[in-house]
Amino acid sequence: MAIDVRPETPAVRTARGRRPGAPAPKRKRSFIAVSRPWLLLAPALVVLAGLLLWPLIRVVIISLQDYGLREIVSGKTNFIGFDNYTEIFGNATLWTVALPNTVIFAILSVAGTVALGTLVALLMASLGPTWRTIVGSAIMVAWAMPAVTGTYVWVWIFDADNGIVNQVLKNLGLMHESFNWFTNPFTFYGIVLLNIIHHGFPFVAITVLAGLLGVSKEMLEAAAMDGAGAVRRFFSIIVPSLKQVFAVVIILSTIWDFKVFAQVYLMPGGSGSNRQVLNLGVWSYVESFGQNRYGFGSAIAVLLTLVLLAITVVYVRTMLKEDKL
Repeated sequence: MAIDVRPETPAVRTARGRRPGAPAPKRKRSFIAVSRPWLLLAPALVVLAGLLLWPLIRVVIISLQDYGLREIVSGKTNFIGFDNYTEIFGNATLWTVALPNTVIFAILSVAGTVALGTLVALLMASLGPTWRTIVGSAIMVAWAMPAVTGTYVWVWIFDADNGIVNQVLKNLGLMHESFNWFTNPFTFYGIVLLNIIHHGFPFVAITVLAGLLGVSKEMLEAAAMDGAGAVRRFFSIIVPSLKQVFAVVIILSTIWDFKVFAQVYLMPGGSGSNRQVLNLGVWSYVESFGQNRYGFGSAIAVLLTLVLLAITVVYVRTMLKEDKL
């Protein structure tokens, strides 16, 4: 009997069904199946838009106006375009005071917070469960302390008349007269730096500790047997293993430290009386509520947001490129 070996035509193949081994045809998802996740997320997205997106849009709109008490009372708008931004970039306070204070302070505070938090995390990882719990509970007290309370504690410590630091230095013979630590921009931000690091390192310590507990102990022991010291084990094994953890704590610390407000504003002279210690956050507040220039202050706030967004995008892109290599 003769066997038909002619190749199958599309019509014959369709009639006989799918060829063996051929992938199953993809079914088109219905509109309901595609939209169901968004329908479930819709209530939360609406709330987030009302609480976060609309205020941000409102700040941008106000930054394009000459907005003061007259506009608040009358309810009228006075759009002036980008004049507020032009004034900001032409203002010497931005380039000589606010921007350097913000950027340099953020770099130092992020570096100090991450470094101290990582050292504490390494210490806690080497402790037993009981002492780890005790140390973790102790450092969480600093994190739980409100920023206002912590700032006033540091102000009291460095008080020019009755501060502990001045008293100790005078008793040791290192100082004959009381020194006002808040008039000099360097000592002013040195105190703010101590405040921020003290308040922020527990978050870094607990987060890094969670990552350290997941690092392979066998790998660390093998590296130690091969003669690798503690520093080399840290940079060769721990840091690559916790790259994503460090990325998260650095990005969050950068955002928090760039928009520091209470720790500067509540210090003597930080509310605007000492113009040399202004940062972008305090400058925006002083111009808005101190000078009733809400449009100009909103423009400063938008500028601060854009700087934060640019830094975050650059850092995330850098991390993604390193992961692809």
